[in-house]
Amino acid sequence: MNWYLAVIIGYAFFLILLGHLVGKHVKGASDFFVGGRSFNAGLLFTTLIAANIGAGSTVGVTGLAYKFGVSSWWWIGCSGLGSLILAYIVGPAVWRVAKKHSLYTMGDYLDLRYGRPFRGVTSTMMAIGTLALFSGQLLGIAWILNVVAGVEKLYGIIIAAVVVTLYFSAGGIKSAAIVNIIELIVIILGFCVATPFALQYVGGWEGLHAAVAAHKDALATAKYFSWDGMGTTAILGYFLMLTPAFCISPGLIGKVYAAKDENAVRKGTLWNGIVQLLFAFLPTIIGMCAFAAFPELGNQEFALPKAMKEMMPFGISALALAAIFAAEVSTCDTVLYMLATSLSKDLYQTFFRPDLDDEGLLKVSQKLTVVCGILGIFIAYYMANIITALAIFYSLMTVSLAAPFLFGLFDKKASTKGAFASAILGVAVVLGLKLFNGGKGIGILNATSLGILVAAVVMLVSLWVFPKREK
Repeated sequence: MNWYLAVIIGYAFFLILLGHLVGKHVKGASDFFVGGRSFNAGLLFTTLIAANIGAGSTVGVTGLAYKFGVSSWWWIGCSGLGSLILAYIVGPAVWRVAKKHSLYTMGDYLDLRYGRPFRGVTSTMMAIGTLALFSGQLLGIAWILNVVAGVEKLYGIIIAAVVVTLYFSAGGIKSAAIVNIIELIVIILGFCVATPFALQYVGGWEGLHAAVAAHKDALATAKYFSWDGMGTTAILGYFLMLTPAFCISPGLIGKVYAAKDENAVRKGTLWNGIVQLLFAFLPTIIGMCAFAAFPELGNQEFALPKAMKEMMPFGISALALAAIFAAEVSTCDTVLYMLATSLSKDLYQTFFRPDLDDEGLLKVSQKLTVVCGILGIFIAYYMANIITALAIFYSLMTVSLAAPFLFGLFDKKASTKGAFASAILGVAVVLGLKLFNGGKGIGILNATSLGILVAAVVMLVSLWVFPKREK
């Protein structure tokens, strides 16, 4: 019997059971979407950090570190910076609007600020991008099951989708928040314990440096241990793509709506950002140790589960693998939350069933959660890797939403025309560079970075060219 698999399966059943127990107390759409707006700072912190430490921050970043070394820290580091901005600037402002107008989703805000057509267009784009994000999380779990138990990719994806869909569909954000407490304990404990064992396995920091130097020349080794080793273009791209993404992500904004007051928003989100900045070092170090010990891995995204299984005794290894599983599952439920809310509230109720009552909206949300779980299986099976899946989502979201959302929140002159122009031209720049320039940007800016800057400039200019007129 594979005891690693037994531990993970047992843990998965526990999460499903806990999710359904909490789901019995969910009485309506308000509980499902925003937890009754009752989250204190601690509960908001756990649900935010559990959402932010997912496949990208664990399996994906460890894979980047396996290839690029120290500079892989910037993926989570830029996300953490975005969370700090969310804590003190964006979060309190959008919470006040949501509280005043009883908003459930990011789409509700966009409808309030720019009108129903803009809501429809952006919600459709977000649904497409979010399915890619969901598939990336499922892929992370599949890689874990493949390494520890030889489970084929397709079956690993199916197992992941079933676990997350079952516990989230029962109670939405309320179930997820309670389950996230358990997941967060397992994630932090697992990675904090596993990292020293990985370093010890390769002989400490000096042994790590020597092992890397044995496989790379002097220049490549120096880059591997430098903060800009992956290149300025890549790091700047992460900063422009991920920092705003973690201020405006519909999933994170929805969780902010659930806070009971502004103080809870500030504290919970601040703690989330600080933990992200510190946590970023752990998968980076483990990925580098994995390269030192296993330099011939065929897939860099096998680095984390391989390290967890081979570099430490069984008890620690099982805890560490459960931590990875918890990280992927906890982010999966946030992605399902984004999909369910976007499809049910922003699209179905808004455009097809405006007469849908609270109970009907809850049932539709639960059914769409199951449908999205099934769709995620098919997309994940054909997705190349986790970072590709996440880049699709973050690029699409940041280019189309960052400027309209942030300008609309802080400047009354931001207009619907400006929002449409910003989103359309920003996305057009990215697609144009992808199609006609081989996906490359211009100078030190990659395609996504250039699209984000164009969208911001267009939105800024629109404040004077066609400002919103007060009625």
